[in-house]
Amino acid sequence: MCVQAIIPFKPVNPKTRLSCILTQPEREQFARVMLGDVIAAVIGAGCRPYILSTHPYSCDNAETVVKDMGLNEALNACLATLNHPALIIMSDLPLITADTVSRLVNTEADLGIAPGRGGGTNSLYIKDPQRFHVDFYGASFRDHINIAREAGLSTETIDSFRLHTDVDEKEDLVEILLHGEGKSRKFLMDLGFSLSIEKGRVGIQRNSHK
Repeated sequence: MCVQAIIPFKPVNPKTRLSCILTQPEREQFARVMLGDVIAAVIGAGCRPYILSTHPYSCDNAETVVKDMGLNEALNACLATLNHPALIIMSDLPLITADTVSRLVNTEADLGIAPGRGGGTNSLYIKDPQRFHVDFYGASFRDHINIAREAGLSTETIDSFRLHTDVDEKEDLVEILLHGEGKSRKFLMDLGFSLSIEKGRVGIQRNSHK
């Protein structure tokens, strides 16, 4: 059975913490490029992408629905209607590959969970969505483990660098330039971004185009 991959997406004024190096139009385009990398990985793993957007958005290779509600409310409303396995995956994971997604959806547990940094959750694979609800924000990784335990669901934590690496801060762009395999890396390079080394640490710099 084809797994439905639900991808939350904010197309308008996303990634505000990158405002120090990207204009709003650049941030919006960057968000779309990262989403494209996620969609490509999802399709490559045999899943069906389904964009859960905060604003009207058109995508050639994914169905899009607009939900005028909070992230948790929107996701839980979707899960309540499903009677087949579902994947929830964030749109700002530009390092993921089809193999990464396949590893997650092939878990033998009832719930596969990929943690994000700082106690967050970057992806969830749920075999029976009607027995589970999400609670993002804060220490959501711990919360999702507890929700699964209370529902009697087995869990597997997927230890994956590519699923763990989301993009919020300027420093996160280093990982894309170092490890990216998709269009997000090319997008940054076309904007003039490159790696820099200062005092033995790898950083990022933007060169102006002449």
